[in-house]
Amino acid sequence: MLASEFFRSLDMKKFLLTPLLVLLLGCSAIMAQNSMVITADQPQNKISEHIYGQFSEHLGTGMYGGLWVGPDSDIPNTDGFRNDVVKALKELKIPNLRWPGGCFADEYHWRDGIGPRDERPVRINTHWGMVEEKNQVGTHEFMRLTELIDTEPYISANVGSGTVEEMANWVEYMTFDGNSTLANLRRENGQDEAWKVKFWGIGNESWGCGGNMQADYYADLFRQYATYAKDFSGNELYKIASGFSDENYWWTETVVEEAGNQMDAISLHYYTLATGNWGNKGPSKDFSEDMYFAGLSQGLKMDELVTRHSTRMDKYDPEKRIALAVDEWGIWTDPLEGTNPGFLQQQNSIRDALIASTTLDILNAHSDRVRIANIAQTVNVLQAMILTDGKQMLKTPTYHVFDFYTVHHNAMLLPMHLDAGTYEHNGKSIPAVSATASKKDGSVRLTVTNLHATEAQEVTADIRGVDLGSVTNARILTADEVDAINTFDNPNNISPEEYEDYSLEGNELTLRLPSKSVIVLRITN
Repeated sequence: MLASEFFRSLDMKKFLLTPLLVLLLGCSAIMAQNSMVITADQPQNKISEHIYGQFSEHLGTGMYGGLWVGPDSDIPNTDGFRNDVVKALKELKIPNLRWPGGCFADEYHWRDGIGPRDERPVRINTHWGMVEEKNQVGTHEFMRLTELIDTEPYISANVGSGTVEEMANWVEYMTFDGNSTLANLRRENGQDEAWKVKFWGIGNESWGCGGNMQADYYADLFRQYATYAKDFSGNELYKIASGFSDENYWWTETVVEEAGNQMDAISLHYYTLATGNWGNKGPSKDFSEDMYFAGLSQGLKMDELVTRHSTRMDKYDPEKRIALAVDEWGIWTDPLEGTNPGFLQQQNSIRDALIASTTLDILNAHSDRVRIANIAQTVNVLQAMILTDGKQMLKTPTYHVFDFYTVHHNAMLLPMHLDAGTYEHNGKSIPAVSATASKKDGSVRLTVTNLHATEAQEVTADIRGVDLGSVTNARILTADEVDAINTFDNPNNISPEEYEDYSLEGNELTLRLPSKSVIVLRITN
């Protein structure tokens, strides 16, 4: 019997409030109640694995030092890419990796990054710290990275400072398997077979760092570029238009209306700012519950943004042929003290992990329209999976969330009605619980997050339409403090543990989640 049921069965007037009774009452009071109904025999749409994509821009130490150390480094590497990071990313089952930007993409000229590395030109990375870009990682190196971590490449083409011809030549260089000057140049540079490269972004943030364009102008430009982005040698391009960020719905509507027939997707960018202020975004460590709550609250705005952008798209694409590609998202904080502010280096806390889990729940719920997404960024930049410092490497709490959510890759979304309590703080409230339910290979997969900073949550799930057997692979990620992080001195401070605080009776699953936690489990039949 649960503590709450026990106390309801008592006539409290007959009892003195002994210290033990007070303690039990306290435990009962903080175990808030939530319920959900999951209809397991009525699957909806597939949750594309590509929602779990990553992003690696030439920015700070994200590429150089984080992924690439060069073949002559004393850090163990394979063809220049550090082995520890490659191993960790491969284990994460990354479906796609976006490159070379970001803002950097619209000043990147692909011919700078081919041929002997010691002969490549040195440029200035004007967007991110005004540092030298020596072009040591170019097309061949990046494609080797995708092979090492077993992922699909997502190429962002230069529209802002490039030309139609430049992009068209890059597509041919990479994907044409016949006899042409560009294909033969690829062979001379060491790659005989053409690569398969499906995802192509045509411009990035063309309304801002990618050219400061107007929507009508970009729509015409997209049509022009898309015309010359050819399918070679059986490689079919998936063309992604540059969308806007946040609440700028007019850009989405204009570009889809005028160029939707030539695109497969249009992007949406949204960064969580705990303060809501780009000039003072808030710290990534050593913060209080105020910043914890604010970060989670701002992260949950993703649902409104995806809903309303999708609604605008519905006017011209009611069949949802065009995907919404949320290819930049995550929490953006002030840079760590003492670092180059242009390197966007920040820590990664349990708060950020829960922002990741709730965002993924939102994207999963909208997987009829959202079919590709990319968190920013993979290593050492913004909400990273991995942090490195010289030879040292650690997995962040966000890494572990992405590991948990691999259960939903290409699974079928299950209808779920969640009656969640609230997490109230300073007169504001958000739902205390977030979740995703899916089904694949006959098993129900469930991820559940307790956002509350101090209160445990009990969640009762009525799982209908399927005979349940046993719970397997149950794990939990949690922390003692709202700003808890992993450090190089304590890299496993926040790491997955076996989860056992549940019960399954018939088709009713009861979960008890400590504060600020996320769990994953499977239920076999």
